[in-house]
Amino acid sequence: MSKQKVTAVFDIGKTNKKFFLFDKNYQEVYREYSRFDEIEDEDGHPTEDLEALKKWLKTRFDEILNSGKYNIIAINFSTYGASFVHLDKHGKIVTPLYNYTKPLPKEILEEFYATYSGEKQIACETASPQNGALNSGMQLYWIKKTKPEIFKQIKYSLHFPQYLSYLFTGIPLSEFTSIGCHTNLWNFKTNAYHQWVTQEGIDDKLPPIVSTKTSINMTYHNKKIKIGVGIHDSSSALLPYVFSKKKPFLLLSTGTWSISLNPFNDEVLSKKDLENNCLNYMRIDGKRVKATRFFMGNEYRIQVEKLGAFYKKEYGYHRKVKFNKKLYLRLISNSGIYFKFEGITLKRKQISETDLKPFPTFEEAYHQLMIELMLLQVQTIKMAIGTNKNIQQIYIDGGFTDNDVFVKLMAYHFQDYKIRTSKSSLGSALGAAMVISDKKIKSNFLKENYKLEKLPPLLLDV
Repeated sequence: MSKQKVTAVFDIGKTNKKFFLFDKNYQEVYREYSRFDEIEDEDGHPTEDLEALKKWLKTRFDEILNSGKYNIIAINFSTYGASFVHLDKHGKIVTPLYNYTKPLPKEILEEFYATYSGEKQIACETASPQNGALNSGMQLYWIKKTKPEIFKQIKYSLHFPQYLSYLFTGIPLSEFTSIGCHTNLWNFKTNAYHQWVTQEGIDDKLPPIVSTKTSINMTYHNKKIKIGVGIHDSSSALLPYVFSKKKPFLLLSTGTWSISLNPFNDEVLSKKDLENNCLNYMRIDGKRVKATRFFMGNEYRIQVEKLGAFYKKEYGYHRKVKFNKKLYLRLISNSGIYFKFEGITLKRKQISETDLKPFPTFEEAYHQLMIELMLLQVQTIKMAIGTNKNIQQIYIDGGFTDNDVFVKLMAYHFQDYKIRTSKSSLGSALGAAMVISDKKIKSNFLKENYKLEKLPPLLLDV
């Protein structure tokens, strides 16, 4: 009896490290989750434990490969972006994987923008609002200026997905979705690396660019396997929708970051866009994806923990809270800002400290929190849609599809749109499997595989 042919995918998030097997019809046949404690870089900032991750990747894959249960014909990788792994000429890692939350010295950023046409122009050309280490190209500039001896040792700087591919192929490569995710590296106007990249000699550290669809036929442990070059997770999560839907849509991907992705807008970002943290991601063919993002899931976690402590509720209690129409109407009739956000930089009224005195119960304070978060969510979605009047559909995936208050507020604020929520947790992993496959996707794929649910418009007597 022949073994089932499958594609393996490692999907590496900041928190969860996931391993999947998909059959030829993209049905999940195996999954495994793991977590690793962070370590610290030389400055004491938390970062990914690359050695632990590397050991898990190789060990887990070899165990599945040698188990005899599956016929693995391909493997690919999806990871978070804004992260580089720097290798010397022997393939040895020469620095930690610097966390994109790591602050970069103010003087380094000021020197860079003073040298290269100013912050606004660079942001416009690279579609990358200034965000410190989240503009991962700036990590290389910082290393060059502050650690010149380390910079000289670097032979290749690999984007995180391509590093995982490199672990299995030994071939250093770059690809579009990783280059194009707010890195400050790519000039979207000239469709090439930005002038500053070549002027600083950083392009010499970046491997050749190949299509995201590229796969390398390798013999791995005496077995022929097609190995993908990896893909940035946000771009990967978009692929099942792009492949199966022809009408314009917006995808709201929720989690640690709330990211609004519009693959049907190729406009150059305006000054107003950039001021509102609007940016471009890149599709696998190098085309723009207009996007907005904010640190919603991270802020939500911080604030919910504080609510639990204040109202003496165990963590997890918030998951039981359902949308209360009367409570919502009462709260918005006396609107105001009551929460001091800690990790969100989008423009809104700032207060010095959170004020929970007007809210006698956890449920009331929780609804107010969701009201204030939703105001920013509405703003970012509308920015991503831009002037495209053809977008009539919004898909929501990720963790917040289970949040009753969140989805009800989406149904209220976007009554003129057809909204679908997805209960699929595959997201970027499935896109990574699809991108290295030749199989065509049918138009009903999402309906059959993503457990899409219609979100009827919510009409309130305001």
